[in-house]
Amino acid sequence: MTTTDVLHGPLAATTPLSPEVLACPHAFNERLRHEAPVYRCPHTGIVFVSDYATVCRIAKDYQTFSNKFGQAMRSEGEVDPRLRDVQARGYPPVDTMLTQDPPLHRRYRGMVNEAFTARRVATLEPYIERLCHELIDGFVDAGRCEFVEAFAERVPMTVIADQLGVPLSDYDLFKSWSDAFVAQLSRLASPDEELAAMKLIVDFQHYFANKLEERRHDRRDDIISDIVHARFENERPLDVPEMLSILQQLLVAGNETTTHSIAEGVLLLIENPDQHALLKADPGLIPNFTEEVLRLSSPTANMWRVVTRDTEINGIPVTKGSMVQLRFSSANRDEAVYPAPHRLDVTRDNARTHVAFGHGVHMCIGASLARGELNVAFRVLLERLDDFALDCRPEELVYAPNVLLRGVSKLPIRFRRR
Repeated sequence: MTTTDVLHGPLAATTPLSPEVLACPHAFNERLRHEAPVYRCPHTGIVFVSDYATVCRIAKDYQTFSNKFGQAMRSEGEVDPRLRDVQARGYPPVDTMLTQDPPLHRRYRGMVNEAFTARRVATLEPYIERLCHELIDGFVDAGRCEFVEAFAERVPMTVIADQLGVPLSDYDLFKSWSDAFVAQLSRLASPDEELAAMKLIVDFQHYFANKLEERRHDRRDDIISDIVHARFENERPLDVPEMLSILQQLLVAGNETTTHSIAEGVLLLIENPDQHALLKADPGLIPNFTEEVLRLSSPTANMWRVVTRDTEINGIPVTKGSMVQLRFSSANRDEAVYPAPHRLDVTRDNARTHVAFGHGVHMCIGASLARGELNVAFRVLLERLDDFALDCRPEELVYAPNVLLRGVSKLPIRFRRR
């Protein structure tokens, strides 16, 4: 498929889940908003929702549009028997936070809420600032780096590992496990890639099951200890599969989306030198810049819902059991809400209304931590470095297709020390 097909062919000529659209969704999303903001794809039967108002309405209505899509994803199609064999060596999947609805969702989430409050994040900011400086010290003299690996992924991964209470010497393991979960979410991995990811996920389960057992006898000031010693509905402790489900979500959500946002922020500065100049002249604009980065990057580009009863969406009948995809990346560029929606504007007065963290009861638990990390990272980067430029041709930048997540895989840059 070519860009021309996406821009000018009939909508039915492709699917919103095609690798080309997932890698670069903005042109197709714009067509959806203008031609069919509620679109039942003839290829998949999935209903795609792309305008801001409807995305927000559905995201809040968990009674009709349930987040319990985990089972639907797990039972999709035939399962490779090799996958079943590997998974049998680990722990069964459990629906806890992301793929659960209230009241259970609220109870699971309540067990880790305290670690992600704005108050708690404020106490972490000096630590995040030191980490950012240390990372920049490691590459500043070279005048160039592959920014994702050198900085963007290391900030959030290091912070979440530290908060979980696992040794940073195992950083490479955490990264490989996070990548495995992302590959699983992509829905585009080959059978061999799925098998490799499942093996890593089982390794993750056994590693953290051991950590959970350690914390039963040696409680510390970390999230693993909090989970182990929490009581579900003030009665029973969580079982190991439940705890692993929560830890898995924190590991991925705690780093992958923030990594993409940090990298996208620097790319946006490269592409918008006038906005970079505004930030240098007034660093007080950095928090609003962070919101614009989140709006434009939408690292959680899409999210699923399962319809619980026959209903309609803006007059389109939708039957019970249907899959609905909320296209957050489209809602965040809705012209009805954001004038000149594709443009970075660090002074945009409604930037914070974006849905990059979701909306309603399932708004990302780590939103405060992500904002804190982004604000500090951008402030330190702007203090230390200047004259950002790509160290490759723009067409060489790769956004790996993923049904839910989106971000640039590598970002080679040049810069000058300030």
